[in-house]
Amino acid sequence: MDKTELSNNKDIFFERELSWIDFNFRVLEEACDPTNPVLERLKFLCITESNLDEFFMVRVAGLRDQVNSGIDEKSLNGMRSSEVILEISKKVNTFIQKQYEVLVDKIIPDLKANNINIINNHSELKTTEIAYIKKYYKEEVSSILTPLAIDPSHPFPHLLNRSLNLAITLTSDEDNARNLFAIVQVPSLLPRFLELPTTDKERRFFPLEGIITLHLSDLFYGLTVKEIHAFRIMRDSDLSIHEELEGSLLTNVKKELKNRFWGEAVRLDIHSKTPENLKQSVMELLKIQDHEIYQIPSFLNLGDMMYFYGLSGTSHLKFPVIPSINKLSEYSLDKIFQLIRKGDIVFHHPYDSFQAVEDLLKFASEDPKVLAIKMTLYRTSGDSPIIQYLKQAAENGKQVTVLVELKARFDEERNIIWAQRLEDSGVHVVYGVIGLKIHCKVLLILRRETDKLKRYVHLSTGNYNSSTAKYYTDLSLFTNNINITEDIGTLFNALTSSAKMPKLSTISAAPLYLRDDILGLINQEIENAKAGKPAYIFLKMNSLVDRDLILALYEASSVGIKVDLVIRGICCLVPGIPGISENIVVRSIVGRFLEHSRIYIFHNSGKPKVYLSSADCMPRNFFKRIEVMFPLLDEKIQNKIFKIIEIILKDNVKARILGRDGIYRKLSPSEGEIPVDSQMELAKI
Repeated sequence: MDKTELSNNKDIFFERELSWIDFNFRVLEEACDPTNPVLERLKFLCITESNLDEFFMVRVAGLRDQVNSGIDEKSLNGMRSSEVILEISKKVNTFIQKQYEVLVDKIIPDLKANNINIINNHSELKTTEIAYIKKYYKEEVSSILTPLAIDPSHPFPHLLNRSLNLAITLTSDEDNARNLFAIVQVPSLLPRFLELPTTDKERRFFPLEGIITLHLSDLFYGLTVKEIHAFRIMRDSDLSIHEELEGSLLTNVKKELKNRFWGEAVRLDIHSKTPENLKQSVMELLKIQDHEIYQIPSFLNLGDMMYFYGLSGTSHLKFPVIPSINKLSEYSLDKIFQLIRKGDIVFHHPYDSFQAVEDLLKFASEDPKVLAIKMTLYRTSGDSPIIQYLKQAAENGKQVTVLVELKARFDEERNIIWAQRLEDSGVHVVYGVIGLKIHCKVLLILRRETDKLKRYVHLSTGNYNSSTAKYYTDLSLFTNNINITEDIGTLFNALTSSAKMPKLSTISAAPLYLRDDILGLINQEIENAKAGKPAYIFLKMNSLVDRDLILALYEASSVGIKVDLVIRGICCLVPGIPGISENIVVRSIVGRFLEHSRIYIFHNSGKPKVYLSSADCMPRNFFKRIEVMFPLLDEKIQNKIFKIIEIILKDNVKARILGRDGIYRKLSPSEGEIPVDSQMELAKI
């Protein structure tokens, strides 16, 4: 099959959005796995809910906008957007059913067996508990509530995105035949669950909506409450930033953030026992179609159940702590730059502590020899020491430049707040690049040493975020390699000056060069294989979507090259097609930590080329973002990466293999085979 014929074959691609749902199913499998502690299973379940919420607010909302605009585009496998939306609805309905089977049949009973009892029926309450709830309601809840009648003089309220609400049917004492309708929003500022007083070891919890339900008659004097049913709305929350408009990017992002709470409704979750007439009324008021409504059998807003993960005295119901090691802690801070000069250093987070990065920045902020610091920030934690050290560096007279990505999805507001604090401290803040997202993770330190200026660089596959660094697997590099550091200096100059990015000598950067460089590396392996030389490709990333890159991997497979792909999430490549992809194996590892590192390795006739990157192989990374792929040049470091990969490929506990049929099949040790959970094994090296 030639390239043109191959590229037009829709059967060689999986659909992007449906592949993402398959990933969320793999996360849900971890919530089902009885070998995981019960609160970890609950956490996985909450993650699936959070994932699904963002998927609807962004991806499904985008598809919906396309269809409503008359643009019914085809995806890689030929499905139109309208068809994808309907298929999403089918798969998500199945997914929700599975979520609640796990919650109701497995997790809640297991929590109860461990003396955490979640009560969902007021008939289970004791007399003393009812009195305690009534007191709590009067003191903490009642004054916050606002009953909203729905009638010709009271239109349907514009309810907040993802808010939990109660739809209430009432009758008048004067006219019992006519139904009235009202809504009460469950306050999000109050804890979703109330812990009830107890004298024994059992801990009992009652939901906030249950507390409100018990006292609704207090809100509707002269009316009789007939039915109460919970629902929530999901709204389009993808920011549409018009960067060509007048005003700064900062101003436009601030304006658009206000619209996030009030976008069009794209999904309605409603309790499955809600009567059909009430359901139809809510749907009509929200302009929701049948395939956009999801019937929920139990607690809505599953993500709120993360409350229980934070309970005190529950460490025995979680994974045991794996301590992160700060490999720089044995050195005094004034030896850090000397250590980097001796050779490149690679850290594997979370096994290696992120504090090493913070320590480097702390010392740089205080070191009189440091003249300048330049950094990109996509996401960081709210209380990040990094922000403090950057402020401190500026206050100490160093030239500090920070490129802040204002369009980091759902972190926009936080980024604006701390970016303005940096600016107030004298940091030169560059608010993004027009038309692109700054997604690369780069730190450059300029230091005067023996009358010469030396550059030191830190590059990473993950964000400068000490919180996520505890549960994301990422790799980062400290180096003062002259070619790499000069490239990074050039990169910063291009970004801050809005100049065209030149071709760099060792670093590959998007949006101009990255995809072509990766394709060139794949094509070189193909040429080597055709010449009878050994060839091999290993790629690890979060998502694989780019058509041209997938076609190149098919060509590599067709000439006999073994290709190992470790793709955590979306994979549009179909493995195992005879003559096309039979030499490609696709693995997905979903475990305790979120697999986030991007590793690209090419055999190169026995002289391996090893790269780390901030980018996945997706069109948005290649053409709509500032990304970097950087080489690991030190042989010892390359060998460390090879060891990591060897362990990953041996995983037979948390790894799933993607079949040609689109099904991921979880591996398990065969008889006599040693179980290998790669994430736990990597903690040992």
